[in-house]
Amino acid sequence: MENILDIAKRVLKIEADAILALTDKLNSNFERAVEVIYGSKGRVVVTGMGKSGLVGKKIAATLASTGTPAFFLHPAEAIHGDIGMVTADDVIIAISNSGETEELIGIIPFLKRFNVSLISMTGNPNSTLSKAADITLDVSVKEEACSLGIVPTASTTATLAMGDAIAVALLMKRGYKEEDFAFFHPGGSLGKKLFIKVKDLMHTGDALPLVSPHKSMTKAVMEISSKRLGVAIVVDSDKKILGVITDGDLRRGIEKWGKAVFDMKAGEVMTKNPKTISEDELAAKALSIMESKSITSLAVPDSDGKAKGIIHLHDILRKGIV
Repeated sequence: MENILDIAKRVLKIEADAILALTDKLNSNFERAVEVIYGSKGRVVVTGMGKSGLVGKKIAATLASTGTPAFFLHPAEAIHGDIGMVTADDVIIAISNSGETEELIGIIPFLKRFNVSLISMTGNPNSTLSKAADITLDVSVKEEACSLGIVPTASTTATLAMGDAIAVALLMKRGYKEEDFAFFHPGGSLGKKLFIKVKDLMHTGDALPLVSPHKSMTKAVMEISSKRLGVAIVVDSDKKILGVITDGDLRRGIEKWGKAVFDMKAGEVMTKNPKTISEDELAAKALSIMESKSITSLAVPDSDGKAKGIIHLHDILRKGIV
């Protein structure tokens, strides 16, 4: 009997070979399928039963997240009213390895009444489903990965890969960009990087740690401590940014002047011309600046150079922007 690792290696090889074999089955039908979907004014309706249905759900999700409106329609639910979700502008992708799945074949006449384009993905190009389809994509495999040769394994993997090929071809044809992907994934890390701006995270108003250059360092330390951002922005009487005082500035001041630093003025200890960032910049850019300069916060000036906000490293990381 094969050991566990040998079984796993055999399964992976069979499934990998099944996917590679699809390249020889690609022909003008694939190009036609992509063109039909691309030219559609409606959505892609993916349907299939059992394991094919589960694969279909993933294909529909991938299409939808890459700029092609799509949803999954369960064949059994379709005959009980859900077929009403289909419109004449839609394109159908019907998935069945055998091409003879009863529930799927049963809804084809009803789908045809909408005069929609029907694309079949099947392992049997001579099946009822294939003959009813306008375009057939051959996803047949030499063998399943299970020892019985009957459990959908290599066949479902091949079908899934063909669905990915369609989605990526459409993605490229539409000129889909990273920003577009982020638009459909606003909750993901990419969406956060491309949509969350400095103004969405910065501290403003009473939360701003502000201090006059004429105030003592004792007052500056109190301001730093009370606002809990590890920094104070030094501003003039018009709130224009002159510099910043950080925890690091205080430590270096103590090393240089000892206790006398607390009797000095904030303007004498501050770091002049601090790094700032516009409120309209992406928070991801603020993070990049902080990392490159080894700092933990950036002052945010308005158009006149007056202190409007401050963004801290912790605010960015807490939002999941990495």
